[in-house]
Amino acid sequence: MKITDILSRGTASLSFEVFPPKTETNFDSVKAATEEIASFSPSFMSVTYGAGGGTSRFTLDIAKNIMERYGVPTLAHLTCVSSSRETVRARIADIAASGVENVMALRGDIPPELENSDRSRWDYRYAVDLVRELKACGHELCIGGACYPEIHPESANQREDILRLKEKVDAGCDFLTTQMFFDNNLLYNFLYKIREAGITVPVIPGIMPITNAKQVEKAIKLSGSFMPQRFKSLVDRFGSDPAAMKQAGIAYATDQIIDLYANGVLNVHVYSMNKPDVALKIKENLSDILGKPSPV
Repeated sequence: MKITDILSRGTASLSFEVFPPKTETNFDSVKAATEEIASFSPSFMSVTYGAGGGTSRFTLDIAKNIMERYGVPTLAHLTCVSSSRETVRARIADIAASGVENVMALRGDIPPELENSDRSRWDYRYAVDLVRELKACGHELCIGGACYPEIHPESANQREDILRLKEKVDAGCDFLTTQMFFDNNLLYNFLYKIREAGITVPVIPGIMPITNAKQVEKAIKLSGSFMPQRFKSLVDRFGSDPAAMKQAGIAYATDQIIDLYANGVLNVHVYSMNKPDVALKIKENLSDILGKPSPV
């Protein structure tokens, strides 16, 4: 099933993100964790891409297993940075052959050894290049793209960031998923601005449950996320108590999701980090809300 079909239902839904194993050695344990999350029957699951494409086959293995064993629609991530056109086309063909209908088109992180290389020689420099390739491949895949409610770390300002985002949507993105954020007002403001800019595709907010204090620093480094005082106070109070921090982090994420649903944002994606217990608790917290139609 295509993600756009799920998004068109008009009812509150919840999806989860998992990541593939880094090596063959821990494939079984990662597979078991993703299967447990799939058993909770989320609206769909996305599977991230190995850094530099080194474990790219595991992404598809995990996505296909979830889809075939549990009937959960899957979204396979695909990156293109520094990859050859032949390599990317082969990976697209593999995705289509697997029966996975949804692809998240990402540039990917630039490897440190290529930071100073001549990027003009690369077949793909930006995610928009991959979107165009996916549209031209003839497989009729549903294409997702990433967006940043605050600002992409490499953009000069939000106006420029939104212009680049519109290019990506105009190239063929069917929906967008946001980077993590911890203040819903940032999302509401972002949605207003992109609609004003003519971006009308569905936007799925991405919520990251912070369940231990060490994740805070990592989240800021990855996305530059603004941490509201309410969240900082939570970490200050419970960060040294692992069990309390986990419970508080899940509660904070749940509160964000409920606020989104209440304001008509019906499709929420949780960066569940291969943690079945976190995914299950959030879904249980929303058990009587999921499936409800929009209030507006």
